Amino acid sequence: MRKHISIVAATLLLTLSPPLWAGELPDWLTGEWLQNAGDRWSEEVWTLPRGGTMIGMGRVGRGESLRSWEVMRIVRAADGSLTLHAAPEGGPATVFPAVEQGVRDVTFANPDHDYPQRIRYWREGRLLMAETSKMDGSGAQNWTYSPATPNGQ
Repeated sequence: MRKHISIVAATLLLTLSPPLWAGELPDWLTGEWLQNAGDRWSEEVWTLPRGGTMIGMGRVGRGESLRSWEVMRIVRAADGSLTLHAAPEGGPATVFPAVEQGVRDVTFANPDHDYPQRIRYWREGRLLMAETSKMDGSGAQNWTYSPATPNGQ
């Protein structure tokens, strides 16, 4: 009987507890990422998690011209929750709380923001995937990033 209670208690604990990775910073995002499409390019760079924060930078361009840039950070609060802070072109940051997190994916959302309202990152093998959209999935923009290498090698 005692063994049966332990198994039931352990099962109940596992189903009620958040997954072990919940609230962890997405270290799989770390690195330099690049998407090229003809003369158009998009880059993101993410630091290693340290001090409850990851710092990111993104820029988009065409040829040698910079079209836009953004500074980002992912922060783990004391309660374990994650938020993405995105500041395009050096403007004020918009906060997107994490709404879903898996082992190699994370989704942030802010339904009060005009666009994007949802930001999702996930890994497919060695590729980093990203998508921005409205809450209902409309207006989706997608990126497929490869690991960047020095001098394109």
